[in-house]
Amino acid sequence: MKLTQATQAIHADDDLKATSDVAPPLHVSTTFRYAGDPEDLVPIAHADISTNEAHVYSRHTAPSSTRLETILTPLLKAPCLTYASGLAALHAAYVYLNPGRVSIGEGYHGSHGVLAIHQKLSATHILPLHCPASDLHPGDLIHLETPLNPTGEAYNIAEYADKAHSRGAMLLVDSTFGPPGLQDPFEWGADIVMHSGTKYLGGHSDMLCGVLATNRKEWLEGLRTERMFLGSVMGNMESWLGVRSLRTLELRVKRQSENAGKLVRWLDTCKNSDSEGEEAEVVKRVVERIQHASLQHEDMPWLKQQMPQGFGPVFAIWAKEESMARQLPSLLTLFHHATSLGGVESLIEWRSMSDATVDSRVLRVSVGVEDWEDLKADLMRGFKNLGRKQEA
Repeated sequence: MKLTQATQAIHADDDLKATSDVAPPLHVSTTFRYAGDPEDLVPIAHADISTNEAHVYSRHTAPSSTRLETILTPLLKAPCLTYASGLAALHAAYVYLNPGRVSIGEGYHGSHGVLAIHQKLSATHILPLHCPASDLHPGDLIHLETPLNPTGEAYNIAEYADKAHSRGAMLLVDSTFGPPGLQDPFEWGADIVMHSGTKYLGGHSDMLCGVLATNRKEWLEGLRTERMFLGSVMGNMESWLGVRSLRTLELRVKRQSENAGKLVRWLDTCKNSDSEGEEAEVVKRVVERIQHASLQHEDMPWLKQQMPQGFGPVFAIWAKEESMARQLPSLLTLFHHATSLGGVESLIEWRSMSDATVDSRVLRVSVGVEDWEDLKADLMRGFKNLGRKQEA
């Protein structure tokens, strides 16, 4: 029986249930007893690590992280490994693939930080994302982040896959902003997919997690072996929280993406309206522009295919002045002024607080599962109060 992703998120780990508990237990042990009968001892080289009986030491595998990976595999459409954080996963990918050149564009500043560290130990050369295909060689890597942090802008995965593969290079897609249910990079040619599971896979702002997924068996085994020595495994508590979170992934992401789409449409309509209504005037006084994949109208022929269920729950607002971007978050009630994203609660961040590379007028908005009309009203109150402060 073929199950949908929503059902797999609940039942993909049923075969791992060793107790009668409906909710999976939390395993905190770091080491595990071998079989009591010498005839039952299986050397690690021959062990099936997908079963609880195979666990030896938690830097290799553990029950909770194995359960999490078991659920993630059908959701991501590829076998996967979990890591202590998104950047730990990215570091592991760079170490294993060891590309001669990495073609990378704007995006999460942390990814560039990891690449800079990798360069200290390698001869990796950095190319711009939009470099000519002729600049790439076999074994090189295109690092594509889509949708993009912090703007929510989307790139055509198939285009970059064709570019990479035409030169014998590889395509890594950071799909953190396009979680399962919104985007499947493998469908469009990705060789390896990375997620900061801290965000939508976790969804509750209470766990760190990174994920690498690939359909290349030799890559997966190589990454698994190297993870044991890099030591960048998820903790037991975080893995257990991840299992809890995946149960509601589809519900959360669908609601968040719908909310974001409605807020973006409202703001964009106000910003570009010729009317003199109060809402439009208030928005125009504060907002310079909005960016989100849903506003890439010229790209819809491929974008609707790549993200058929919605364009992601994150968008960016450019305020007219830096002082406005600095003050707006403190004037909101329902949006927490904090970094990160993907949780059930809505966040807004004056992005200069955590990223020194962005325009100081940028506000990143991560939309939660609240009622979108309440979020709209909160933004409207904030815009009005900001306007009054500017006039004072």
